[in-house]
Amino acid sequence: MPRPDAARLSSAQRDLLLALAGLALLMLWDSSGLDLALLRQVGDADGFTWRNHWLTAGLLHQGGRWLSVALFVLTVAITLRPFGPWRGVTPRERLWGLGITIVCLVLIPLLKRHSLTSCPWELQEFGGVAHYVSHWRFGIGDGGPGRCFPSGHASGAFSFLALAVMLRTRRPAVARALLIALCGLGIVFGLAQMLRGAHYLSHTLYTAWLCASLTSLSWQALQPPVSRPLTHRQPAD
Repeated sequence: MPRPDAARLSSAQRDLLLALAGLALLMLWDSSGLDLALLRQVGDADGFTWRNHWLTAGLLHQGGRWLSVALFVLTVAITLRPFGPWRGVTPRERLWGLGITIVCLVLIPLLKRHSLTSCPWELQEFGGVAHYVSHWRFGIGDGGPGRCFPSGHASGAFSFLALAVMLRTRRPAVARALLIALCGLGIVFGLAQMLRGAHYLSHTLYTAWLCASLTSLSWQALQPPVSRPLTHRQPAD
């Protein structure tokens, strides 16, 4: 059987490879041009039908914000007094969970504030004034207000992945269920914003990648260093 230290090293390597693979796939998506193609299926020169719909703008956007607040309260409560599946999580790990959650919640809006990319509903072909410019063309504005990359609303779910990661080794089944629920919620938030014309799909995918990579890699950095067993030399004949 593999030693625990070797398994941990393998887990860290796997997380790093997954982060790099995810970034490569996102770059491929960017180069495909599918971001605009998808938006053209739900919007036209008159704008987006779903922009102010009760389901997308009300339940999934405004209601989603309140759900994110509830998740943050849960994270703080677990940090102060763990309960349920988090009861066995160490104070150090709980403080990490709260810290990385706050980092994700702050980082995504901070990136948005300095982004020159405007929301799809600002594009000329959807009734706005901007023209499409890739979010990777740094320093080049699109003629609109910008501040739309990556997706802030999706971060209201993806920022809380630490709730699952803390249970990764202690309660793997619960961790998987939480991971699926949070990722599913983030995707729903992202799709709702895409239907409204508020974000491209890539904006949600980059938010997911940033939050997942920061959470998983910082978790690996939190673990004790791998120690190699001492080798005993045989005495010379």
